[in-house]
Parts: sequence; C-alpha cells; structure tokens
Amino acid sequence: MKTLLITGGAGFIGSNFVHHWIKHHPEDRIINLDALTYAGNLENLAGIEESENYHFVHGDICDAALVNKLFDKENIDTVVHFAAESHVDRSITGPEAFIKTNVHGTFTLLEAARKTWANDDTRCRFLHVSTDEVYGTLEADDPAFTETTPFAPNSPYSASKASSDHLVRAYFHTYGLPVVTTNCSNNYGPYQFPEKLIPLVFINALENKPLPVYGDGQQIRDWLHVADHCRGIDAVLQHGRLGETYNIGGCNEWANIDIVKLICRHLDELRPGDKPKAELITYVTDRPGHDRRYAIDASKMLNELGWKPEYTFETGIKQTLNWYLENQTWWERVRDGEYRKFIEQQYSTL
Repeated sequence: MKTLLITGGAGFIGSNFVHHWIKHHPEDRIINLDALTYAGNLENLAGIEESENYHFVHGDICDAALVNKLFDKENIDTVVHFAAESHVDRSITGPEAFIKTNVHGTFTLLEAARKTWANDDTRCRFLHVSTDEVYGTLEADDPAFTETTPFAPNSPYSASKASSDHLVRAYFHTYGLPVVTTNCSNNYGPYQFPEKLIPLVFINALENKPLPVYGDGQQIRDWLHVADHCRGIDAVLQHGRLGETYNIGGCNEWANIDIVKLICRHLDELRPGDKPKAELITYVTDRPGHDRRYAIDASKMLNELGWKPEYTFETGIKQTLNWYLENQTWWERVRDGEYRKFIEQQYSTL
C-alpha cells in the first residue's frame, strides 16, 4: 500500500488523477494538498471525500511547516506534484505568483522529501508534472520535442516551470532523490477551468458571446485528453526510470482556429441556433511572446512503458463537450467574481 501526497488535487488534471488512482488503486491512501485558489474546486471530487483512504488538506505547498508535518504524520512515500499556477495570460499580468508557487513551492516539497526519505527511499517516488512549454516554440517543419530538446521558455509561466524542472533534476543528481519528471502537451477534458481555450470557446458559443481568437489563430498545439495523461502518469510513476524525463503527448496537432471551428460545428449539431456559431469568432490582439507551435514526440513513453493515447481528438472533444453540456451547474458556479474580472481584463475590446 502506498501513501500518496497529491498536490493540486482539486484542480483540473489533479482531480482527474485522484479519480483515476482511486478507481485503479483503491488500496492506496491519498492525501490531497490544495490551496483552493481560483482554479481549485472541491466539487471536482464529489463523492470521493467519503472514501476512507482519502483525506483533503487545505494548504499551500510553500508552507514548509505544513508540508514537513504531512510527510512526518502521514508517512508519505509517493508525491505526485501537480500544484502550479498554469495560465500563460495570468503569468504575463502577474508573474510573481508563478515564481512563488511553481519554483519555491516545488523547492519546499523537494526539501521535505529529501529530509524525510534520507534513510528510506527505496520504495519512494517523487513525480513532478511539467509542461511542453519549457521547450519553447517550433517552426512548422521542425521535429517534435523530445526529452533532450534544450529548454527555451518564452513566458513567465514556462520559465517558472523550467526552473522547477531543473530543481527536480538537481535533487536527483545531488542528493539521489528518487524523482521522475513528465512534460505534457495541452490537456482537455472534464473539470477544466473555463479560462482555457476549449471550455472558454464552448461556453461563450453556448451563450452566443464572442469567441476570442489570438492573432491569426494559427498557433498549433498538441492536444492530450486528461484521461490519457492520467494513464501516462500512472505508468511513469510505477515503471519509469529514476532521474528520467518522459514526454506525454496526444500525438495530435491542431491549429487554435481549427479547434474553435470544430467546437462551433459540434455545438451547431448539439444545440442548433438561428445562425452558425462560427459567426461569433472574433480575432483579438495576440498576446506577448505567444509560442507558435508545440508538438511532442511521445515515442519514449511507448517504447519504454507501452503507453500511447487511447482517445482520438474527435472522440475526446465530443466526450468533453457533452460533459460540459451535462454539467452546466458546475461551470456556472466556478465562474465567480475573480474569473469574470480576469476575462473582462483580457478581452475588454470584445
């Protein structure tokens, strides 16, 4: 039986991972540490709180006293570190929070693990969840990112994640801490906070509001269903080689404008209106330092761990949009005052 500390387990990917782990590893204990900032939502975990092997702790990963106490009291032997500030736009307008959470928070967790596991780390694992954005941007004909692609972050968000990736690597090489790192592509699926592209466009289209598209909309991303991401993390956690990095990607590149048009077509089918939803598309000024293309080569995951995505984007997007239609109460509640203020600030010209 493992005792997992899952940081950020009330967020989008973290809560999906909690659901995944309880379903597939019900014998293990889960301690979910989350600060419940604007994107953390305990409704994502409805029903799970009744599990006798699950315990939620409201707290900040930068709180060293709390983190050390949890390691000592709960006998933590596994860390799955999701907790992070993750929205690029927010990092441009307020970078300090990203440095604090993503860099100092990761340092705090690494220090607690190093001290606690100093004499007994044979069964321990520290899995650090990161992003493909640390690799920078690609040209149209460049090969996809591999685990050896040099870091070239272009936003405060990606720079903060690159910094935390370097810290994790350093703790392996300097202290022998049993770490593994995963770098994922753009996730989508249930429980995603509606500031991100897919839920933002879908909800705006549903409400006949403008659909904001940065620049010419030709920025390309590799899209990964969150359930496939959770399966990948599970595989790395159990079978990945210590000190290694594994890229988890959807092998599925789409331009942003094509994503928006696809969502419009699906919504036209699901909720026919007087006019096509694509007429709501509104191009807005591109954000500073906007990377042009991300793409992940996930062959290491396949060759070493036998993992590959199960979802195609076509099946995954339909499942996701249906989930948002069926859970309107959920996304209406999460759009609180802070979220509306952010949207108004970002898209004030619409």
